[in-house]
This record gives sequence, C-alpha cells and structure tokens, in this order.
Amino acid sequence: MGIYIEALILYILLFLHGSLALFTGSGAENSNFSATAELVNIFAYFIPALMLIWHLIIKEQKIEMWVFRPGKKDFLSFIITFPCLLITGFSVTFIGSYIGGSTGNIALNLPSSGIEWMLLLITCFLSAYLEESYFRFYLLTKREALNLNAVSSLVLSVVLFAVCHIYEGPWGVLNAVISGAILGFVFLRYNSLHGIAIAHALYNISVFVIYGLTI
Repeated sequence: MGIYIEALILYILLFLHGSLALFTGSGAENSNFSATAELVNIFAYFIPALMLIWHLIIKEQKIEMWVFRPGKKDFLSFIITFPCLLITGFSVTFIGSYIGGSTGNIALNLPSSGIEWMLLLITCFLSAYLEESYFRFYLLTKREALNLNAVSSLVLSVVLFAVCHIYEGPWGVLNAVISGAILGFVFLRYNSLHGIAIAHALYNISVFVIYGLTI
C-alpha cells in the first residue's frame, strides 16, 4: 500500500496541475513568452521534481548502468519513438482540425530571441525527462511492488499520462493515450530512458517550431 501512496502523492504534487488547468483556465491568457517564468520553472519545479523522483528511485532500487550511460538501445529506441510521436501527434491534429472539438486551454507562447529559445529547449528536455522518469521508468519498473504485470502497469502509466494532459482537450488526450502507449512499450522493450526522453523532448520542440512557422 505504501508504494501506491507514494506514487499518488508524486502524481498529485508534480502533474495534477495539468489536469486542473482545464477548470482554472490557467495558461490561456498570456500570449508572450516569459524568460523569467521559464527560469522559475526550471529551478523551482523541473530540477527539484527530477531530484525527488530520482532520489526515490535510487533509494529503493539497484540502478543499472544503462540509466546513466547512453548506449545502442537508446539510439534504437529513439529512432523508433521519434517518428511515431511525430506521426501520431500531427495525424491527431490533422483529424481534429477537420472533425472539430474542443482544444482545451493550449497556449503556445513562442520565444522572440535566441536566449529565450535556449530556455525553451532546456524546459522541453527537462519536462520530457521528468515525465519519462515518472510515467515510464518509475511506474513501469515498480510494477512488481505495485502487484501489476507489464500490461497492467502500462495501462496505469497511459491513463495517468493522459489525465495530466486533459487540459489539451479530447484530441490532446487521444494523442497522449497513443503516445503514452508507444513510449511505454518502447521502454519495456529496450529499457531505455534516454532514447524515449530525447524523442519526447524533440517532439515537443518540433511542435513549437512548426507552430512558429505557420503563424
């Protein structure tokens, strides 16, 4: 029971604000990129959150070297995951643009300078590593402690990942479900954190770049 409480507390503290954004409307009003806000997010949220998750992981598990040292499996997982994320994301967006439906409270605030773009890149990578560390590495490697098999732990990971993207509306949730399943399956297949985290980060960056080119 303790591991369930720990996992739930981590989820509430680190990710529930994404779900609540749908009801609070946060993030929809500001159309300007803020370097100050990005710095606050980096040092007050992303870095402490990653430190917390990895402290809990290292404290209770024997960490293998693949976690720290990128290798062939990371490259393989990346070249599989990144195209799949791109195809999924833009296919869902394309279909949603024709069928219609709510897009939730999505505000893509584009940087206007090289320094701001650099901060955005850092944020995208930290965000991706944070989400992959919790939703894939933490949940899927703790499946025995959670009394779950691989399939059940994957379903739990996907559901929680989708819920924290509910602010993006139904199409965003669909994208999160498919993407979460892909990321989880690749993680289980290759035991690769770096590959899926880098793919996740580059996908997020590509969304900003393509959005910037089309407005």
